Amino acid sequence: MCGEGLGHTSRCLAAGRTLAERGHEVVYGAYGYSKQLVEKSGFAAVEIPSEIKLVGKSGSLDIVDSIEETIRSTELLAGPKIIKIIRDYKPDVVLSDSYFLGAIASKLEGVPVDLILNQTNVGSFFENRGIPTKIVGKLVGRFSKSVFRHVDRIIIPDYPPPYTICMNNLSFTPETIEKVHFIGPLVRKKADEVKKTAKKRRVLSMVGGFGYRERLFQNILSTAELLDDFDFTLVAGPNVDAKKLPKKKNTKIIRYLPDPFPEIKSSHIVIAPGGHSTIMECLSFGKPTMSFPDMFHSEQQNNARRLDELKVGRCLSYFTPPIVIADSLTEMTSDNTMAKNCRKMMRLSRQLDGPKALAYLIEDRG
Repeated sequence: MCGEGLGHTSRCLAAGRTLAERGHEVVYGAYGYSKQLVEKSGFAAVEIPSEIKLVGKSGSLDIVDSIEETIRSTELLAGPKIIKIIRDYKPDVVLSDSYFLGAIASKLEGVPVDLILNQTNVGSFFENRGIPTKIVGKLVGRFSKSVFRHVDRIIIPDYPPPYTICMNNLSFTPETIEKVHFIGPLVRKKADEVKKTAKKRRVLSMVGGFGYRERLFQNILSTAELLDDFDFTLVAGPNVDAKKLPKKKNTKIIRYLPDPFPEIKSSHIVIAPGGHSTIMECLSFGKPTMSFPDMFHSEQQNNARRLDELKVGRCLSYFTPPIVIADSLTEMTSDNTMAKNCRKMMRLSRQLDGPKALAYLIEDRG
């Protein structure tokens, strides 16, 4: 699994849990925080080389710095390491979540491979960033299309059209269209498996308080001061010392949330960036999302705009001040149409049962 953002890890855990329950042996390949999450969830993980590094500043994704950081951190023997892992474990199928090296190595070893993706037009990351970056984008786009042609299936862990959140991040060619399967959200837990822990109006913020999101985190803290009839739970991130942050009577700050689902179920609204997996988790629990997508991160921007289009959340900006955030939260809690649409998405997620649908696809290699 790709380790840039824990969403890839979360949905791989959802898939692995269902496959294991159906009697299959599951081996996880991960690195960094992703590997830690797998292990904290009670599973062993094989160390794999990182593939890309995404970095940013001032609320935005910095593509040039990301390219440089990726080049600096690339392991020269990454390919042989993955091939050795495949030879050691001899899998019947490789399930690769946005980890292209795993897909390539699997095909070289003659192992069937299904690729999980919520973005296929990866070249859009590099648009409008100057000629050198544009050239890199074209090369990455051609490379990804070549991978798509050779994998067995392309799995989209999202609602089928017209309810697809990542729709504007997808593009297909005639060679790949028959490989595409919309299976529904891949979420580790179902809403009816989780207990609700609070009755008062609660907001869960999963923005994180370090690096380029620190300003946004502070804006949400200020928003809590304006809404004393709400309870706020803020996930600050593992790099932030919550004890050093100001204490508010209606605010709880935690560093890490290995199991977010009780908090999601107990919240009226979830504040998050524009990451696909978090949005899937919120909608699967019937919760509207207030999204603050990273600037210049086209994938997150597109996901967040779809929340507005489908009326299941709201897209705001890194520059939105606390008074407007507070007003938007109040409006969202009284929006009956939004609540109804979110309940519909929760029902659809339950009916689609993405983890089970994926298991059926993997088992049916005919």
